Amino acid sequence: MAAREHVERGEANEEAERAARREFGNMGLVKETARDIWGWRWVEDFVEDVRYGSRLLRKSPGFTAVVVLTLALGIGANTAIFSVVYGVLLRPLDYPKPEQVVRVWGTNAAGGEMNFSDPNFQDIAEQSHDFQGLAQYTSQIASVVGGAQPIRVLGTAASRDFFSVFGAQPVAGRSFLSEEQRVGGPRVAVVSYAFWRDSLGSASDLSRIRLKVDNGAYSVIGVMRPGFSFPGETAVWVPRESSPALPSRTANNWRVIGRLRDGVNLEQANADVRAIAHRLKQQYGDDTSMMDASLLLLQDEMVRSVRPALLMLGGAAAFLLLVACANIVNLLLARAAGRSREFAARAALGASRGRLLRQGLTEVALLTVLGGALGILFAIWGVGALLDLAPDNLPRANEIGIHLPVLLFALVLSGGVAAAVGVSTALRSTVSNPLRGLAEGGRVGSASSHALRRTLAAAQVAITLVLLVGAGLLTRSLGRLLAVDTGFRSSGVTTADLSLPEVENDAARARRAQFFGELIALLRRLPGVEQAGAVNGLPLEGDFADGTFLRLQPGEQIKDFTQFERLAHDPERAGYAIYVAASEGYFHAFRIPLLRGRLFDSRDGLESPHAALISESLARAVWPKEDPLGRLIEFGNMDGDLRPLTIVGVVGDVRANGLEAPPEPVIYTNLLQRPQPQSNVSLVLRTTAAQGTLYNTLLEQIRGLDPTLPVRVRPFTEIFDASLVHRRFTMTLLGAFAGVALLLALVGVHGAISYAVSERTREIGVRMAIGAQPADILRMVIGQGAGMVAAGTSVGILVALGLSRFLQSLLYEIRAADALTYACVTFFLVFVALLACWIPARRAMKVDPMVALRYE
Repeated sequence: MAAREHVERGEANEEAERAARREFGNMGLVKETARDIWGWRWVEDFVEDVRYGSRLLRKSPGFTAVVVLTLALGIGANTAIFSVVYGVLLRPLDYPKPEQVVRVWGTNAAGGEMNFSDPNFQDIAEQSHDFQGLAQYTSQIASVVGGAQPIRVLGTAASRDFFSVFGAQPVAGRSFLSEEQRVGGPRVAVVSYAFWRDSLGSASDLSRIRLKVDNGAYSVIGVMRPGFSFPGETAVWVPRESSPALPSRTANNWRVIGRLRDGVNLEQANADVRAIAHRLKQQYGDDTSMMDASLLLLQDEMVRSVRPALLMLGGAAAFLLLVACANIVNLLLARAAGRSREFAARAALGASRGRLLRQGLTEVALLTVLGGALGILFAIWGVGALLDLAPDNLPRANEIGIHLPVLLFALVLSGGVAAAVGVSTALRSTVSNPLRGLAEGGRVGSASSHALRRTLAAAQVAITLVLLVGAGLLTRSLGRLLAVDTGFRSSGVTTADLSLPEVENDAARARRAQFFGELIALLRRLPGVEQAGAVNGLPLEGDFADGTFLRLQPGEQIKDFTQFERLAHDPERAGYAIYVAASEGYFHAFRIPLLRGRLFDSRDGLESPHAALISESLARAVWPKEDPLGRLIEFGNMDGDLRPLTIVGVVGDVRANGLEAPPEPVIYTNLLQRPQPQSNVSLVLRTTAAQGTLYNTLLEQIRGLDPTLPVRVRPFTEIFDASLVHRRFTMTLLGAFAGVALLLALVGVHGAISYAVSERTREIGVRMAIGAQPADILRMVIGQGAGMVAAGTSVGILVALGLSRFLQSLLYEIRAADALTYACVTFFLVFVALLACWIPARRAMKVDPMVALRYE
């Protein structure tokens, strides 16, 4: 149309067309603009950016591999740790409305948590109206016969509302009926799904299954749903009501679990329970040891012992990711500086800054996608490694895995890293003045870029120092713990755990004493066995009963438990101690020293006066300036035997409740003279025989006396290691994070100094041309690195001092601000960081001035 108008005015056709085109403008630009408005140009641009970015990354395989691997380490470590945090701390319990399930604790005079007595539990259940259900339970290892083979499992006695509190229903059979939940009722049991599958062969006809649990025969009436085994890994549940309730309000034997009513919150229920506990204390006074009560969500109660360590490891993983991101930003900035001419040329040819930003972000996104994908693979492997390292008693360990929330966390984390790293580098890699960029090339924005790279390297040093300090503190703490005097010698000791039926009368106790006497005599004759004994609880495991004992006058005899309870309120007569039943060989096997008097021997028969040994700390506390030998004490509340005990010896203190707990006062009774009604006893042998040979021989000897007896044989070193596994787990992971962070920080420091040296090659050549010596160049480069390292370590020390207080609960006999740890870590970090600076400094010393002056 425009060309026709020009023709009508008398212009030639060709001239008219050229004039029309000049008036209309750039046809290609108009088409492109129209396509941008009405089409999908942004999709084409994105595809083009992806192709171009992919080509660039393929051309730099070394750079791509380093960035992807660094990202994968950071994302993988965080995802693996989050999988543990989510599975243990965050994932809701597998019960209906788990936020209503609470653990109920009593509180003693010292403010510590305690279990409930039968009368106190009944009063709480009757007087509180905030619970849908309230149940008591207790658990112990039991001997079970009737399945594929005799086995030791965890058995639980649970009261009426126990299963309803959890909303747990059997998948086969039924739960307990009212007539079965009474003294003298039918003996029935519900089993876990895992026990039914593994030990009962998934039998469909439950009516034919009979189990012997300790000394009782039980009919299996139901199988719980898969995954339900509370508490712990319970295999068998029996009705608590089949045993009579104890009238004493100081017999605190029962744990309590409850479900809140709809609309009742934790604070309301807690206030109600506390008020009831206060009324009970006012009503019964010294007859009850419960001063107060409290509620805690079951999920919080299950994980509170590991929460600080897991949160600390989560923070360490986040720090590692920060170090990785700083390293990647440094690498990308250096790469961008080398491509500044390219970006300047593209800008000069018409590319907008936004277009260049999109290109840079796309390249970072490609790297992040690759790093995130590899990071998820690392996380899958890492979760398996974490479970292998984790303690056996880590709560909810079976729920740890790469679940959907964990994958979403990994995706969000990868997106966040891509956004943070991409924007920070893309903004600095694009140029606002193309002419200046073409003229100066790689030196565009070099001053600010150098400052940023040095800052990032210093930040890596600071974060690494924080992680190294944490690992150092945990390592020193573990060292202190390993140096603790346990009071016994465990090397060469093997244990065999037995689960025996409970005994209920004197004749059965006599047979039990004879059984142990014969068994210990047999074991002592085995090749390689130096000593053999038995005990009702092993050191360090903390599975000991404790209670009040009485000091008796010569010839005094306690007639009944009513008299015992009355005298127990007299502070002049009462004391507190751990109760241990052991044979003479126990002290020889563990080489527990005899300090005074004698050990148990043949004089201590069933009809002889009952003998007792006491620990050094008990002798020191109760008879500080007197000789305890020959004194009479009463500890029959622990084993039901009110015959007085005569102290015949004093032995060294033993750390019964773990390496961290100080030795507590202990009273030892003679297991062969005063056999226990309880079922769990451990044999201890000091031996020079190989573990495999001893295992088979032990089983043969024990099964020869009782073929139905379940036995667990293990070296005591396994128990010792288990007492430290939580600390070693935390220390190992934090040390691994610190090691990776150190490696990345050294790469960052080396990279920053190397790039600075390459940028200053011409300057170094000029300096050497006018007389500077290699030593001067060395001092200049090392000085630049030293300033960066000094700034990082200074900030790191301040941050570590601020954060290390959160580690205090994980430390043993060492302060969170331990000067020696800080000094050693700082010296080590400064040394290796300066070593990383020395490598490029050495290269700078060898610069040829003539070559450097021709550099550009």
